[in-house]
Amino acid sequence: MSALTRISESGSFTQSNDDAATIKTDVSASQDTEDDPHLVVLEPEDNPQNISLFRRWLVVLIISSASLCVTLTVLQAAFTEQGAAQTFHVSREVTILGISLYVTGLGIGPLLVGPLSEVYAGRNAVYQASYACFFIFTFPVVFAPNIAVFLVFRLITGFCGSTFLSVAGGSVSDMFPDSSIASPMAVYTISPFIGQVAGPLIAGFINQHLYWEWTYRVQLCWIFVELLMLATFVPETYVPVILKKKAKRLRESTGDSKFYAPLDRREGSLASAILVSCYTPFQLLLCDRMALLLDSWNALILGILYLAFQAFPIIFGDVHGFNMQTTGLTFIGIGLGMLSAISTQPLWNRLYARETAKYNGDPPPEMRLIMGQVGAILVPVGLFWLALTTYPQVHWIAPIIASVPFGSGIYFVFTSTFTYLVTAYRPIAASAMASNTTLRSAFAVVFPLFAGAMYDRLGTVGATALSAGLATLMAPLPFIFYRIGARLRKSSRFAAH
Repeated sequence: MSALTRISESGSFTQSNDDAATIKTDVSASQDTEDDPHLVVLEPEDNPQNISLFRRWLVVLIISSASLCVTLTVLQAAFTEQGAAQTFHVSREVTILGISLYVTGLGIGPLLVGPLSEVYAGRNAVYQASYACFFIFTFPVVFAPNIAVFLVFRLITGFCGSTFLSVAGGSVSDMFPDSSIASPMAVYTISPFIGQVAGPLIAGFINQHLYWEWTYRVQLCWIFVELLMLATFVPETYVPVILKKKAKRLRESTGDSKFYAPLDRREGSLASAILVSCYTPFQLLLCDRMALLLDSWNALILGILYLAFQAFPIIFGDVHGFNMQTTGLTFIGIGLGMLSAISTQPLWNRLYARETAKYNGDPPPEMRLIMGQVGAILVPVGLFWLALTTYPQVHWIAPIIASVPFGSGIYFVFTSTFTYLVTAYRPIAASAMASNTTLRSAFAVVFPLFAGAMYDRLGTVGATALSAGLATLMAPLPFIFYRIGARLRKSSRFAAH
C-alpha cells in the first residue's frame, strides 16, 4: 500500500500529510480491514508513483507553469497602474489595490481549496474547476467598465488561482517517493517566484508598445492554454480519491453495492473541514514561537520582494531614466539569482543524503535549515549592495548585479523553510503551510501600499538600506533553530517529536 495511505487496526483511515483533510471511517471494530473483501485497496497499477517518469515530470512541469502563470499576474499589475489610473480616472494609489486584492485572494483561497481537494473532489477536479474560473473571471478584468469591477475581479481571480500555491505541492508528493522528491519539488517551489520576476519583464514590453489592457489579454490566452494542458495531461494523483473512483467502478461493473473506499466512510462535513483548516493555522501562529518567527521571517522577505517590484521603477525609471520596457528587463537579476540557486540543488541533495546516512535514515528536520542559513546571509548582503548602488552616478548595471544574490537568497530561504515546516510539523503539515501562506500574503498585501511614500521620504538608498536592516535582524533565525529546534519541538504540542 502506498505511503500516502494507511488503514489502522481499528479500521480508521488517515491521510498522513494533511490535518485538514484527516478522514476517519468506522468499518468494524472486530474485523481487520485487510480481511474485508469489499474494501478497495491500492494496487500497483493504481499507484501514481508507478506512472512513467516522463509522464510524472510532464505533470510537474504543467502544474509548475500553471503556478507561474498565476503569480506572473500578481506583479504585471505594477506596470498597468499608470494606464489604469488614466482609464478609470483614479489616483495611482487606488490602482495599487489591484496587486493587494489579488494577493488577498491568493492568501484566502488555500483555506477553502485545501480541504475541498483532500476530502471531497480530489486534486484534478479542483485544478480544472479553479483554472476554468480563473479564465472566466479574467474577462471582467480585461473589459472592466470601471475601477470597482476591475478591483473586485482581481480579488476573485486571485482566489481562483490560489489552488496552485497550495494543492499543487500535494500532487508532487503524490507522484514521487521521499528519496526522489527533492528535484521535482524544487522546480515547483521556484515557479511562483520566477512568475513574479517574469511578470514585470513581460508587462514592461507589452505596456511600452500597446494599451495596458493587452497585459491581461495576453494573460487570458496563456490561462486558456494552461487549462487545456491541465484537462489533457494531468491525471488524478490523490490516492484516497483514486480508491473512491475505483470503488465506484467496481460497484457499477459488478452490481455489488458493498464495495467501498475509506473515503466513502468519512466522518464530518466540508464545513467542519474548512473550519479546522481556518482555525488551526492561526492557533499555530499564536501558540508556537518557532512557527511564528519562521513565518514572520518568510513574510518579511516576501514583503521586501514586493517592495522591490514597486521600487525598481523608481530606481531605474526616475534615477536612471529607463523607459517601461527596459525597466521590466532590470528584474532579470533577481531571476538569474533564483535560477543559479536552483542549479545548486544536486549539491544539497548530496548533503542531505550524507546527513540521512549519518542518522541511519532518520535525520532531524533541522538539517533542512542549512540551506536557509545561506539564504539568510545572501538576502541582506544583496539588499545592502543594492542600496549602495542606487546613486545616480553609479552605473545602472551595478544594482542589477546586486539583485542576483538577493534572488538566490530568496530561493534558499523559502525552500528551506517550506521543507522544514512540513517535516517538523508533520502532524499538522497543511496547517503549518497555511499559517505561512496567510502571514506571507498579509505582508505582500501591505508592503506595496507604502512603497511609494517610503521611497519618497527616505530616498532609494535609505529605503533599500532599511529593508536590508530588517532582513539582517531576522537572519540569525535559521542558525538559532538549527541548534535548538529539536528542543523546541519536544516542548511543542504541534511539532513532531
